[in-house]
Amino acid sequence: MYPVLNHVRNGAVSRSWSRSRQPISILEYTEPFCPRRTKTRARYAAMEEVRQSSAWVVHNSSHVTIDSSGIEKVVEKMKDSIPKVEWDYEGIHYFDNGPLTVQYLFVLDALNFCFWPDKDLNYDHLAKGLKDALLNDNSAFDADRLQKYTGPQLRELLKWPRPLPLEEERVRLLHEVGFELERSFEGKASKLVESCGKSAVKLVALVTRHFPGFRDHSVYKGHQVFLYKRAQIFASDLWGAFKGQGYGEFNDICSITMFADYIVPAVLQQLGVLKYSSTLANAIQASSEIGAGTEEEIELRACSIYAVEKMRELLSIKSGKQVLSVELDLWLWSVGVQCPSLQHHRTLSIYY
Repeated sequence: MYPVLNHVRNGAVSRSWSRSRQPISILEYTEPFCPRRTKTRARYAAMEEVRQSSAWVVHNSSHVTIDSSGIEKVVEKMKDSIPKVEWDYEGIHYFDNGPLTVQYLFVLDALNFCFWPDKDLNYDHLAKGLKDALLNDNSAFDADRLQKYTGPQLRELLKWPRPLPLEEERVRLLHEVGFELERSFEGKASKLVESCGKSAVKLVALVTRHFPGFRDHSVYKGHQVFLYKRAQIFASDLWGAFKGQGYGEFNDICSITMFADYIVPAVLQQLGVLKYSSTLANAIQASSEIGAGTEEEIELRACSIYAVEKMRELLSIKSGKQVLSVELDLWLWSVGVQCPSLQHHRTLSIYY
């Protein structure tokens, strides 16, 4: 039996793509049912782009395939015990039930990427370090101050003794967040959230529109692929932290997909859901770097999104209950971080 989830974690070119003529053995994409969702479909384009472009990658993948029997086996074991989400495992996150928590989460998710080059650094260090900084100085994440941080100052904030992975990029993103919050949202991430009208999908669209560092998309075999990991995880963190109320109340949280990162593809491969080519499997086993934007990297992430959607659909049918991709993602990630020997792909990227 799989463990109950008790942990959380850790970003346009014009579209021109058509459906592959190659059939696959798993169900075609179907949009998740959201009972309270508005009938206005325009604002759901962001999530449709993620799902449909990921499906296109699956249909044209050269290095990663999805095993429908693997999905069925996992779902069969899960159907009677659907994972439950408990946010803020071990108290690593800041939470005061107000706007400062929203500011904290947005800064956290702006920096939530690429820990693997430093074997001692992980998401918990980032979340706890930012929490402690805010407890020590509640103005630490004011928009004007975010625009001024240097690499050494960020290290001091996190109490980290050496340069952070992609440190210059992390500082650049802090500056970007501070500048745009000040310019467009009165310096407050809470104003950004309030402007989304309780729509997680609109929040993702607003974040990716205003903050270039969250625009997580790539070109794959000439076609645009949208992934939006960190923008979606911001909506999920709000939903989890505020328990679906206040700043975390979203009428369409069911539209959010999984968050395509390092850990979840590795877990899906271990569960028999994803299959790798021998070349890709050998590269991961050897801890070789896989370039950002390569076919292999995009396939790992897009196939993970598609596979989790198929798991969600089948699990909803078998259990007779609505299942969220957010919940499945958090469970899969929790399984992964509890397995220190898990081999994941290695890509230097600001998006995850």
